[in-house]
Amino acid sequence: MKIIRFQDNTGAIRHGEWVDERSARLIEGTLLETYRVTDQVVAMRTLLAPVEPRTILCVGLNYRQHAGETGARIPEYPVLFIKAVNTLAHPGDPIIIPRVAPEQVDCEGELAVVIGKPGKNIERRRALDHVLGYTCANDVSARRWQKEGGGKQWCRGKSFDTFCPLGPCLVTTDEIPDPNTLRIKTTLNDKTMQDSTTADMIFDVPSLISFLSEGTTLLPGTVILTGTPQGVGFARNPPVFMKKGDRVAIEIERIGTLVNSVSEEG
Repeated sequence: MKIIRFQDNTGAIRHGEWVDERSARLIEGTLLETYRVTDQVVAMRTLLAPVEPRTILCVGLNYRQHAGETGARIPEYPVLFIKAVNTLAHPGDPIIIPRVAPEQVDCEGELAVVIGKPGKNIERRRALDHVLGYTCANDVSARRWQKEGGGKQWCRGKSFDTFCPLGPCLVTTDEIPDPNTLRIKTTLNDKTMQDSTTADMIFDVPSLISFLSEGTTLLPGTVILTGTPQGVGFARNPPVFMKKGDRVAIEIERIGTLVNSVSEEG
């Protein structure tokens, strides 16, 4: 099932099963608890990110070819960093380049995993039982702040407002039984930047969930960004970064396409 979050014509925020670009079949209840799909079809005014993240956990260097293009060694364990929840952006919203980071802002297409069932010390073989669904993500990164201005920590360069677009929908696990078989593609304007498959992950989705839950409770609403494939802008010669007026699209097989424009603060 493809679940969307949207504003109806009264401005109320609702969840629904996607019908078409203008309407959805209303969902009653709470996605992270108990819900049911009704027969009522309602008009959609504005499409929103399918979830409001409780936490955004991110994994770096998780594609073999991406590690290769950056000259990094294959990590022994998943590389974890966190994006602040203020980074959330909706489909169609502009990614805003902040005044404090006016250059070297990069896009990274990623598969996002949304946790629906809490768990701690989750066994790998049971990991997907804790997943509510999957969506597209753009791990927008201010490279100068990530590498030089953040005290060698990535969180600052990854956590500016609008630096985590999510959408367009949340696809439930019955439609994606194996999340490591999906084609993932990023386009900047008319140029293909990334074109890969989630099979290239170093640590697959069940392994990531199991690792991140060690000694740590993964709460419903947790969003896990699972890493980005090769083709990022900073690794190109010459580098390619986003600028005002650009259009970036993240497309993942069986999920859809997340599209955002690029603007500047102020």
